Amino acid sequence: MLAQKNFELIRKEILSYLDKNLSKDLYYHSVHHTIDVELQAERIALNENITSEEDLYLLRIACLYHDSGFLFAYTDHEDAGCNLAIINLKAFDLTDKQIGIVCGLIQATKIPQTPLTKLEEIICDADLDYLGREDFFEISYSLFLELKAKQIVVSENDWNQVQVKFFKQHHYFTSTSKKLREKQKQVYLEMIEATVLAG
Repeated sequence: MLAQKNFELIRKEILSYLDKNLSKDLYYHSVHHTIDVELQAERIALNENITSEEDLYLLRIACLYHDSGFLFAYTDHEDAGCNLAIINLKAFDLTDKQIGIVCGLIQATKIPQTPLTKLEEIICDADLDYLGREDFFEISYSLFLELKAKQIVVSENDWNQVQVKFFKQHHYFTSTSKKLREKQKQVYLEMIEATVLAG
């Protein structure tokens, strides 16, 4: 029960902090994305038969912190997010080992993703769950707007070329996401490739 009580406090604190302090031009890396990743990770974990309360506790905390580094930096934000987690989570009685697991989960989401454990595979798939979802184009457009605001891409054609390259190097890790998202992801890739070819 203590872990559950602590989680609710951790969740409330970090979501409130993100909501108040994240840059308004983070159209994709917003509080909405953070909550979505938390929900998808929990769903995938249950489908992958993760039943340990501690594992689920640390996974959900990592989801809440996985993009918190955007408060401080746009590149290598995972390092900044891990540092914030280390500072904040000690106040909630997490052990150094637990905080280490949380940091490992955050770091695993760095592109290209390199998960080493089942929990890391789950957070990676949750982070990019939208690639094979019905709301893909809406979410993708929010990322385009963000990258345009950051002057990383100039036009939608630029963005589509970036997406094609990204799709081709990405793959899901869990059997749950492979089964549920991979087929539709490939459909979207073909659609984007056709748009690029059309100019």
